[in-house]
Amino acid sequence: MVHLSFARYASIGFLGLGNMGKHMATNLIAANHQVKIFDVNPQALDHFKDQKQAKVVSVPQNAVEGSEFIVLMLPNGKVVRDVCQSNVFPVAKKGTCIIDCSTIDVRTSKEMAEVAHSKNIGFVDAPVSGGITGAQKGTLTFMVGAQVDDFKKVEPILSKMGKNIVHAGPNGSGLIAKICNNLLLGISMIGTSEAMNLGIKLGLDQEVLAKLINSSTGQCWSSQTYNPCPGIVPTVPSSNDYNGGFASEMMIKDLLLALGIRLLLLISSSCFPFRFLDAAKEVQASTPLTEKATDVYRKICSSGLNKRDFSVVFKYLNEQ
Repeated sequence: MVHLSFARYASIGFLGLGNMGKHMATNLIAANHQVKIFDVNPQALDHFKDQKQAKVVSVPQNAVEGSEFIVLMLPNGKVVRDVCQSNVFPVAKKGTCIIDCSTIDVRTSKEMAEVAHSKNIGFVDAPVSGGITGAQKGTLTFMVGAQVDDFKKVEPILSKMGKNIVHAGPNGSGLIAKICNNLLLGISMIGTSEAMNLGIKLGLDQEVLAKLINSSTGQCWSSQTYNPCPGIVPTVPSSNDYNGGFASEMMIKDLLLALGIRLLLLISSSCFPFRFLDAAKEVQASTPLTEKATDVYRKICSSGLNKRDFSVVFKYLNEQ
């Protein structure tokens, strides 16, 4: 692998400025890195037009050209593959390192890593955990799958966007960790929502119930930090009519990555092609709760709540 020597402040191309990406890019800019940014949605770029360290570009190739690092924060494996093949690999110089923070199937990620390495380009999968709040505060956890040298190279960049930078193993390992984490997250959010909904309907004050759960053995991130009941945590999506955050349709995508189903997922009258790793089925792991959770989120999305934060499961259960 050819490595570039780079100054304290690196040149970075950033592709994908959604709910998470825009804050991650902002933190890189705040750390005085030179960041060229692109998103297919022109409105996503408005936030950066007055920032001196940011350069808004009109095509993704311009963000890649001359950059030492390319950060990807994209919605699915198909988009990552298309962007890498059409916009990154043909333009990136030798020694560039691609940091893919997208949550996609492991197989696609490994294939892109192989292509990158054949071109003397680094590639790491570095999906994140911590939500929008973590992205804003720069306290994300990065689960990194990479060759050791590539991990050492990207760690200083990731440290400007996150607090916990963990080398999970070789390429693909970060995504395996992320898929397992989000599997648990989806299940725990449903459990928290069921408990809160039941207690409130049985007459308990919601604040009292939340306090008791969070000081007892049922406590979890979904109950304490990201409670799905409106009003418990003022700063999370449940207290903003479930706007913003991590969309329910994206939770389905992640659960299906764990289940390893190859299909065309129909959401909001749009057809999104996803290519999935065999995951649980490939290793014959039993995932009964993941299957049930996927079914719940399918119903949520088909009811028109697909764009709402995944904690909207509380609202869905409450209105049944």
